[in-house]
Amino acid sequence: MPKKVITNKVLCYVVREGRLLVFRHVDFSFEEVGIQVPGGSVRPGEDPADAALREAREETGLTGFAVVRKRGEIEYDISPLRFEIQCRHVFELALRGAMPERWASREDHDGEQEPTRCECFWIPLRAAHVLQAGQGALVGRLFD
Repeated sequence: MPKKVITNKVLCYVVREGRLLVFRHVDFSFEEVGIQVPGGSVRPGEDPADAALREAREETGLTGFAVVRKRGEIEYDISPLRFEIQCRHVFELALRGAMPERWASREDHDGEQEPTRCECFWIPLRAAHVLQAGQGALVGRLFD
């Protein structure tokens, strides 16, 4: 049996005033994609911290992010969706400057696919356990 592909991903936990920054894809049902924190792929040769900042900007449309600290790494087997193990680099980010309560955003995916329409918003940190599989428990461990 072939070995699973290992990919590097980042997860960005942006906490401000006791709330967590999340988003949802508006072109898909909640049941399909849930609520997510910003995150995505680390590009070849890219430092994971730089990838975290880039992904947070791309998915929210906001600037002013800064890395507070790297919280760790977790491996996440996404089978059967893909024959892949993701090495997820988990970062806590800060957001400086004014912040809206809720806003629309678009992620262009480097032109590789159609832009994704997103709705970004803040949820109370204790409610963060509604995140997609594999992430909610991590939020609880990091910030409770």
